[in-house]
Amino acid sequence: MSPERALAARTGRHCLLLPSNRLGLYLTLRHFCSPGQRLLMSPISADEILFLVLAAGLRPVIAPLSRRTGNIDPSLVDLTAVDAVLTTNLYGLPDDVEAFAGKTLIEDVAHAMETTVAGRPLGTFGEAGVFSLSKHPGAGSGGVLAVQDAATAKALEQARDRLLRPGALRAELVSVASSMARQVALRLDLVRPALALMRLLGMEEEREGYRIALRAPELAGALAQAPSLPAFDPWVRADLHTYRTSRGPLARWYQSRRLAKVEGERSRRLAGVRSLAALPGVAAGVLDQLDQPLFRVPLLVKERDRAIAALERRGVATGYLYDPPYDDYAPSFTEPSPAPAAARWWAAHVLPVDPLYAHRALPVLRDLVPA
Repeated sequence: MSPERALAARTGRHCLLLPSNRLGLYLTLRHFCSPGQRLLMSPISADEILFLVLAAGLRPVIAPLSRRTGNIDPSLVDLTAVDAVLTTNLYGLPDDVEAFAGKTLIEDVAHAMETTVAGRPLGTFGEAGVFSLSKHPGAGSGGVLAVQDAATAKALEQARDRLLRPGALRAELVSVASSMARQVALRLDLVRPALALMRLLGMEEEREGYRIALRAPELAGALAQAPSLPAFDPWVRADLHTYRTSRGPLARWYQSRRLAKVEGERSRRLAGVRSLAALPGVAAGVLDQLDQPLFRVPLLVKERDRAIAALERRGVATGYLYDPPYDDYAPSFTEPSPAPAAARWWAAHVLPVDPLYAHRALPVLRDLVPA
């Protein structure tokens, strides 16, 4: 079954296949919001999400964070002061979507393909939900956009096609082969050599700590061209330069194949969540979600960098670290949070662990000191 059909069956919505979650977020922000509007968003998410908001011509309003979940804390937000909300559902822990009723709501469900709220899948509460095929499925690329009606899906499809770049078979072969190699490396405990090779080949963007270089003067120049996605390509494409390149039959076959494996991994993922939830440093919000097959289980620990190195030695790769928060990372381009302490604490101490590899990680994690 194709990814868009599979997610249409899960959400009951009209779904559109995309080369990336990133392109889907930009399309929804442009479709449902107007340039100049104020968008409430989490301070902790991937670099490119901030740049997509800027590319859409919106003003990022940085929200206070919940210490329990690492998501937006609605109790500390004046929702009358913003026009729209972008949720993150960090590591699969659900945002309090019901608190945003009445607002234009865009759900980034990249981390939360398998998460539900009151039995209802995330991605069905807002005007749009944007899924990633590179997270739970591990397909290396691809996204799916879910919306309520066929007319909106058609308009977004046309907007997508205007932004797509033509693909090439050779590049597609390399992309699929690279993703397959990553899956093999994980299964065979070859994470350390695989990471070393990726870094040697320049397959990871250069970073200043955990964020890519902001290049503020150039970013200000791009901002003057907003709303314009091409102007922001140098920032949005980090670690995925083909984020708006069309995919052919090979990539679509591979995405479908990887997505079909997600259900089979569910019980293993749930078992990993429960074993990691027993650790003293686990984020409190995880204890409310033991029935959810989370993408990652967030622990809050001291000496995180030492823990990351120790996990790599045991064949567990750590990624998805978003430090510092957006308003510290890009102060000139955001409206700062009125209560930044929780976000700074999370960004500095969170260690996301893949529950599928909890058995490998636990010998390291048991010795960590909670933050």
